[in-house]
Amino acid sequence: MTGMKGSEMTTVEAVPAEVDVAIVGAGMAGTTLATALGKAGRKVALIDPHRIHHDEFRAEKIGTDQIRLFEKLGLDKTIMHLVTPFDDIHVFRLGQLFARERRPEYAFSYGALINGLRDALPPQVPLTVGKVVEVSTGPDRQRLVLSDGSVIIARLLVVATGYGEAVRRAIGVERIEQSKAHSLSMGFDLAVSQLDCGFRAVTCYGRRASDRVAYISIFPLGDKMRANMFVYRTVADQWTRDFRADSQKMLCELMPEISAQCGNFALASPVEVRQVNLTTTQGHRRDGVVFIGDAFCTTCPTPGVGIGRVMIDVDQLHSVHIPRWLETPGMAADKIGTFYDDPVKVASDEAGMRVSVYAKRITTETGLEWRARRLRNNMARRLVIIGRKVRHLGLRREPGIA
Repeated sequence: MTGMKGSEMTTVEAVPAEVDVAIVGAGMAGTTLATALGKAGRKVALIDPHRIHHDEFRAEKIGTDQIRLFEKLGLDKTIMHLVTPFDDIHVFRLGQLFARERRPEYAFSYGALINGLRDALPPQVPLTVGKVVEVSTGPDRQRLVLSDGSVIIARLLVVATGYGEAVRRAIGVERIEQSKAHSLSMGFDLAVSQLDCGFRAVTCYGRRASDRVAYISIFPLGDKMRANMFVYRTVADQWTRDFRADSQKMLCELMPEISAQCGNFALASPVEVRQVNLTTTQGHRRDGVVFIGDAFCTTCPTPGVGIGRVMIDVDQLHSVHIPRWLETPGMAADKIGTFYDDPVKVASDEAGMRVSVYAKRITTETGLEWRARRLRNNMARRLVIIGRKVRHLGLRREPGIA
């Protein structure tokens, strides 16, 4: 059995609470897994240091595929009360309108979404507010001690602490950086009202590799217009400091084709930034504990696969692995390894990492191969734009059509 004590360890020993599964971290992964397991009749302890999730700039938009995963877990009705749906997206490439897409997407504030999911926890799965200060894991039982001295004994420990490192370090699991400061996510409110904005929603891609801009996505969120921008910069770059100092000027220069329709990019909030590293985990195959979501690996939000990857982890654990694991005695590393080797999970993680790397390279790389790829892609897009204009001109020339 392995274990490590925290500096806040108390000498008071409480009567242990015994559960099937203890989940540390009540973010997206932990809360949805706890809800699904609780509804299935499992005895679950969900532990987080805070009753109310603080406001935090994270993912703010999901698509139909992610909604289907929530639906599979029986959470779609809860989610739909917490999101702003829209389905009319103008897409700009190469400085011109490229397409008008009719597909459902859903916007949300991350903190409000997590708090809404916590409020919808089944009565048999209350949120335990506390900080884990001691963790002991083994092939049969896992023991957690909280800062108030309470003790939780579980057959299985799930670590769903996202980017948090304290519990990972206590267990002895290392995070490995695959791409440090891989990208920068930026979020801000626009001063333009939804009625005055020329688009219900718009996605505008960067035009030049030297700009290092993937795209900006502008969408309705509640009663405001919200923007998420994804760039391949760092927080310390002079470009980032200049952008935060005069975002409106830089946006109008970067994307003049949509600036007038978006209120000339007047901002109604400070610019929030989040640096993203691509990471994997080492030393995670051990008795009694499983790591999921961003506690296991992190990908870039630019391709929009993060929440889907997290929810695939939750779905595979809830529907496939945990029921099998609890059917037989013990919780040895080889049993838990079936989750890490699950083809569905492996494909999800590998795809997330692959598209994260590709999205950056196709946007920023200046080598001959990547310049040729961009040229090929842009030629195909220009043909689409020309074809759309020709069709539009033909319609205008038909008798009786204005």
